[in-house]
Amino acid sequence: MRVLRRGPGLDERLEALREAADLAEGRLPADVAAAARAVAERAGVRRSLSVTHTVAALAGATGSGKSTLFNELTGTDLATVGVTRPTTSTAQAALWDGGGAGPLLDWLEIPRRHALPDPDPGLTGLVLLDLPDHDSIELAHRLEVDRLVEVVDLLVWVLDPQKYADAAVHDRYLRPLARHRDVTVVVLNQIDRLPPAAVERCLADLRRLLDDDGLSGVPVVGVSARTGAGLPGLRTLLADRVGARRSWAERLSADVATAADALEAASGPPGTSSQVSGLEKRLTAALAEASGVPLVVDAVGKGHRHRAVVATGWPVTRWIRRFRPDPLRRLRIGSPGSATGAEIVGRTSLPAASAVQKAQMDTAIRDVGEAAADGLPPSWAPAVRRAARSRADDLADALDKAISTTSLTATRRPRWWRAAGGLQWLVFATAAAGALWLTALFALGYLRLPEPPTPTVLEVPWPTVLLLGGALAGVLIALLSRLAAWLGGRRRARIAAKALRAAIAEVAKADVLDPVAAELARYAAFSAALTRARDLA
Repeated sequence: MRVLRRGPGLDERLEALREAADLAEGRLPADVAAAARAVAERAGVRRSLSVTHTVAALAGATGSGKSTLFNELTGTDLATVGVTRPTTSTAQAALWDGGGAGPLLDWLEIPRRHALPDPDPGLTGLVLLDLPDHDSIELAHRLEVDRLVEVVDLLVWVLDPQKYADAAVHDRYLRPLARHRDVTVVVLNQIDRLPPAAVERCLADLRRLLDDDGLSGVPVVGVSARTGAGLPGLRTLLADRVGARRSWAERLSADVATAADALEAASGPPGTSSQVSGLEKRLTAALAEASGVPLVVDAVGKGHRHRAVVATGWPVTRWIRRFRPDPLRRLRIGSPGSATGAEIVGRTSLPAASAVQKAQMDTAIRDVGEAAADGLPPSWAPAVRRAARSRADDLADALDKAISTTSLTATRRPRWWRAAGGLQWLVFATAAAGALWLTALFALGYLRLPEPPTPTVLEVPWPTVLLLGGALAGVLIALLSRLAAWLGGRRRARIAAKALRAAIAEVAKADVLDPVAAELARYAAFSAALTRARDLA
């Protein structure tokens, strides 16, 4: 009694195989991925055809008695029997109750079909094929065998005492079909030519060879198609397989597992990627240096002080400051004249990265790729390394864009600038009023006109107090504003540096780390799909 093992169903395994083949595209050899996809497509077609019929094929070498066995099992003389020369040129089918098997045989491309007139009820649903010899001198015969061996539900290999150990059948067919042990039967024919003791030795040796091929547990039946010895046991075995109506599903399951094995063999031993989190800071630092972040941070501080002097300086001298270029305007970052800044159209005026900076950036990107690829199979590691550099051509523009937009907040005008500027105009007006008052007094004295009484503060005339006080107050306000601007510039520079590093980190993530992560996720999905396809979940 067979123990049913719970696991992914056939539909899920087929879908997993298709997924693995799609994920392997461009990473593994194209023929391997195409073969896996073909298996999935072929399996889908087979399961859509008659599942009440079991297609069993008699395959063997020239002289193995395969056609004689076919005639004995069918009770007919359908197959032409030869001794040393291949006589079967195309496969033919014998049907036990073949109603509804037409589409299946059409798909198998079997033109010669024979419905048995008095079929054995125990074999109802069996479609028995007599294949050409796999070692035929005719290439077309061998190709026909290869084609049908890939699609039939049950494989019955007919061997003879002389050539049962022939490497041609073991190396070319039996060993590659190790996954198909559940749908494989091995028949040692012509045992009537051996003494009973020799039969046992041949069967034991054949069992050893099959175990070496990975086919342990495969039924081995000794028969004589000429005398009928062992045929009842073979009929019973075929009846059990046909009655279970599971050979087609077991065949497809083995095909899926074999295709998954081929994908894994092409991929290489499963592996896991190393962590790249420790390289993120190094990558961000290299990109920040190459993109001119230190220069921008310095310009943010200087630009803040420059605009503060223009906004809060003494009105008599502040206009001179306007002739000096704004550091951020010189770099084409932000709009000093607006409260919120404006996005730059085109690139900034930051100098291009030096050769040393480019080398540091390339090294950091390469280190990320190498670290991520470390531990992966050789077939996937190059894809991860390519992913790290996949957007390298657009990296400079992305970094420049990040800098130009992130730095806009550095041009916002603090509210105290307006208050300080208004106060400067007030003290300037005070000094101007004092100057005008003194001028008027001077004019009256020059014209020898009576002078009006002039109020004083501690014997100092008010016009003089207004003039000198306004001038000194303006200078003092300017000095205090410059000190505040210097402190504010340092603060703005720190804020800008933090924001720029965050923006550069986002670029590093989007253009370097995310492609690498996507490739690693693709490999993880490929491995998971292989596990499901091989029914190892």
